[in-house]
Order: sequence, then C-alpha cells, then structure tokens
Amino acid sequence: MKSPIQQYLDALHEQLQANTEGTPYQGIPATAVADPQKFGICLATVDGVVYEAGDTDELFSIQSISKPFTYALALEDLGSEAVGQKIDVEPSGDAFNEISLQRGTGRPDNPMINAGAIAAVSLIKSRGPRSRFSRIQDFYSSFAGRDLELSSSVFNGERMTGFRNRALAQLLRSFEIIEDDPDGVVEDYFRQCSIMVNARDLALMAATLANGGVHPREHNQVVEPETVQNVLSVMTTCGMYDDAGSWTTSVGLPAKSGVGGGIIAVLPGQLGIAIYSPPLDAHGSSVRGVETCTRLARDMGLHFMRSGRPGRSSIRSHYTLRDSFSGVRRTTESVEVLEAHADKCVILELGGDLLFAETETVVRTITDEQEDMELLILDLRKVDDFGPVALRMMTQLVSNFEAEGKSICLIDPDGAVTSQLASECSMTIASFPGHPAAMEWAETHILERFAPELVSPQSVDVAATATLEPVSPEDVQKIEELLEDRRYEAGHVIRRIGQPFTGIQFIVSGRVSLTGRATDGSRFRQATLGPGMTFGEIALGASGQQQTTVTALETTKVRVLTHHALEDLEKDHPDTALRLWKAIARDAYTRVEQTMKDNAIRLRG
Repeated sequence: MKSPIQQYLDALHEQLQANTEGTPYQGIPATAVADPQKFGICLATVDGVVYEAGDTDELFSIQSISKPFTYALALEDLGSEAVGQKIDVEPSGDAFNEISLQRGTGRPDNPMINAGAIAAVSLIKSRGPRSRFSRIQDFYSSFAGRDLELSSSVFNGERMTGFRNRALAQLLRSFEIIEDDPDGVVEDYFRQCSIMVNARDLALMAATLANGGVHPREHNQVVEPETVQNVLSVMTTCGMYDDAGSWTTSVGLPAKSGVGGGIIAVLPGQLGIAIYSPPLDAHGSSVRGVETCTRLARDMGLHFMRSGRPGRSSIRSHYTLRDSFSGVRRTTESVEVLEAHADKCVILELGGDLLFAETETVVRTITDEQEDMELLILDLRKVDDFGPVALRMMTQLVSNFEAEGKSICLIDPDGAVTSQLASECSMTIASFPGHPAAMEWAETHILERFAPELVSPQSVDVAATATLEPVSPEDVQKIEELLEDRRYEAGHVIRRIGQPFTGIQFIVSGRVSLTGRATDGSRFRQATLGPGMTFGEIALGASGQQQTTVTALETTKVRVLTHHALEDLEKDHPDTALRLWKAIARDAYTRVEQTMKDNAIRLRG
C-alpha cells in the first residue's frame, strides 16, 4: 500500500504539471535554455524520510538559494554581532538584484538580496589550504549529505553577464563593507551560485535547518541552533524579496527562491521542502514552486501560525492483538485461532496534536507494516488536536484499506473524528468508545475470516461452556441437574459491585457487559460475555463480593448454579464439586493473566 503522503504528492505533481505560466530566467545562458517541463517536488522529514514526485534527480544551479547557507557560515565564523555590523536583517521590499544600501553605513538591508549575499561571501575567509570558495562548497555539501559540484558552464555564464553584481561589489567596497578585493569576492559569489543541486539535495538542506542544524540522515551537527534561528528568521522576512509579505500570509514558511528554478521552505522541527521548476514569475520565483508551497501549506496545515511545535511522538503505544485480547472468554479452539493470527491486528495508541510531522510518522508506521497487517485499530482517546492534515491523510488511508480488503476501526469516545472521516470517505467506519469493545471487534473479524465455525453461536448448551471444558460429561450432568433457568431483558442490571455471591451464571444466549470501578471511582467496561461464558464466580473469592457490575446488553438467557445448589453439590458429590472448583480456578487465572497484560499495555502507553 502506497503512503497517503506519497499519493498526495503524486496527485499534486500531476495537477500542477499542467501550469505552463512563467519563463525560465533569461539572464544566464544555462538557465535560459532550461526545459520548462521539468518539475520535481521533494519533502524531507527531520528524521530523514524523503518523499518525492517528478524530476527530483534533475540537476540545476542553486543560484540565490545559496544565500542563507553562506550567511549561516558567516554567522558560524564570526557570530551574529560581527556579521550584523556589515549586513542588516531588515526586509528591503526590493527585487533580488536591486542596488540599495542603507544611507550612512552602506550596509545591505539583509543577506538575501544580492548586495547582502555578496557582503556575506566577503566575510568568509580562507583557512590554511582551504580557499574561501572550497569552504563554502564543503559547507553546502555538509547540508546536502553528499559532495556538490561546481558547473563551469554556469559559472562562465555568470561571469559574462554579472555586470550588476560587479557594480554592487564595488559599491560595497566603497563603504568598506567589503574590505578585500571586490573582484575576488564577486567571483566566489558567482561560483557559489553555480553549484549544482537537485530537489532531493535541497530538501535535505532545508530539513537540516528544520532539525536545528543536525543533518536528518548523517546526524552530525552542521550548524548551531542559534545560527539556524537567525537564518530562518531572515528567510521568513526577506527570503522571497518583494513578495515576502504575500508569501508569509499565504504560505507562512521560512523560504528562499532562486532563478535556477528552485525553492526551499522550512517547517521548523518537522520538515524541509524543495521544488524545482524553471519557469519564473515576476518576482523571480518558480511559478509551480510557489503554487506547490501554497497548496502544501493549505492542505497540510503547515503555516507557522498553525503548525505549532512538535512534542513527544504521536504514537504513544504500538502493539498487536496478541498483547491485549478483549477479555471475552472463548473456547480453547477459538483462542488457538486468535493466537495464530493475532499479529495481523495492529493497535496504535495516538496522543497529542496530529499535525504534519506527527501524522507522517503515523501513516509511515502503518504503511511499513501493511504487508502482514489486516486489521488496524487507532486509539484516539489521548489525541488533543486532529488537524486538517490528519483528516486528509487518514481519509486516504481508510480508502486504501477498503480497496485492499483490510479493515480499520477507531477508539473514539465522542465519535467526532469518526464522523469526519466517514463523511470524507462516504462510508461507514467502525468506532467504539473503549478498548475492550474494539478488541472484541478485531477478534470477531479474525474468527469470521479464519474459523467462521467458531464464531460465537446464538445459543450454547451449558455442557459446551468454556469454564466446563475440563469437566467430564458425567460431572456436567450432575451440575446441570441443579441449575435454574433465568431470563434478563436488555438494560437489566443483573449484579452490582459489592453484592454477595449468589451463584454461577452460565450464559445460554444473549450478551452481558462487565463494568469495573477504577481507584478514582470512575467506571470502565472490563469485558463482554456471550453464549458459552459464565459470570458471578469471582465472588467465590476471599471477599465474597461481586467485583463487577453485570448488565444485560440484549435479551439474555442464563442457567444458574445458586449458592444453595453449590452447597448441595459439595455435600452430595464432593469429587464433582472439587473438579468444578478446579475448572473455575483455571478459568479465573486465565482472565487474571489477560488483565495483567492489558494493564501493562496501558501503563506503557
């Protein structure tokens, strides 16, 4: 099963491929002849997972997307105070190549416009045998996670057409913003713009910024968190030049575009985005790139005003049915079938806010397990915010499950999420308010699929009950002679917590629920019992009192071995009574063991 995120990207790429607006940048020979049909989208999460669609392997020159990274290197070398003396951090409101310096100081407004970027290059110094440019190139490579190469043809084109940038360098030298030979500085600026990347490289570079300066795959600290903070702040206010205000409103992500056709965007703590598409708009940004980011931000809830800060993992617990059966007592044959196929049912307990990063983790976990998984239970009781991206991705997931013949259900106490998903999918989705009922649903599915003959029948003779399995037919006959018939209507409370033992009740038909009481006084559903099950015998313990409240869920017929009849059995047939006690103890220990497993799951979650 393909990831819903991958499906979304594929569909988005197909939709936006039809947009033919814009023209490749004509100022450099290499970009002027770029294929306008090339289009790639790449997302990289902070834990190194990459999703891509289209031409993500296509190499192109990094151009102005280099600017935040050179600025980061300058900050690492000199610190923000020293860099701030040469380059300000204020939005200019001008185009990327505008000749604009601050009055008096001559400082460029910010490091994202060409004047500021050239000034940033001048702050990078050679170290030993490593030249200024080799340090810049190596620095970019550490963000990408591979060695990036310079394109000689792009560089030569930059040199032949870069008159305006040479003029900016000379102007900066006149104000002593550049303190060295401006020709050498601008040549290195041309070189950094000529480094070749693809969309995957840029996505990982952006993800490194999103990850606080740590490469998501190499796990090395490329830059310090303070540097990342400064870089992303300037990208937010200045990265999209004279379109920054509109971008921040509609997309709301720190970003940087380049005339080579690339755009990067960063969602701190969650992911990096990169798009390649050569046709540009009037601001010098990729037309498809801007539209892609706008759609991603809207559909995935990525705007920084909505995305929030990622907390602990959204997956609080991850286990299979083997670790947490429902508590419904079943025959030995049924238990064997459930044990054999229990790992086909996966339970994920989710919590916190399901935003992009959290939802991505959930759907990736599910799709990675899909080969063996046939049933999925999502426990949403600890989810605080089921955001729009969660709704979109889960809708696709449910549809995928339906198409592949798999089943999904939710533990959703108020049913709000279930209602939303059902509306989006136009189908009924199984939903339960608590854990035991969902486990019972899963067990029924497994039995119906692999052993339909073992699915609980409408009625069961006392001789076939699970408790009496170890007891001989002769003993069962003696017990049956002492039983009384009773009938309870739906909703009737048969026994309450604290009542004394009055007998063992064998369910012939119908179903009852067992409700316990937590230490805080709240009640919780402990189990559901059906034909062939018994209740009431727990009160035979030391306390002599009922430990659960038993309520009929539908019309239920039982046969009761009253406490008086049990006394008669012990008196008249002591050996039979002893074997009955052993069977009851065996059944009780089985239930205690399962309860301990369930409690361990809840504590772990």
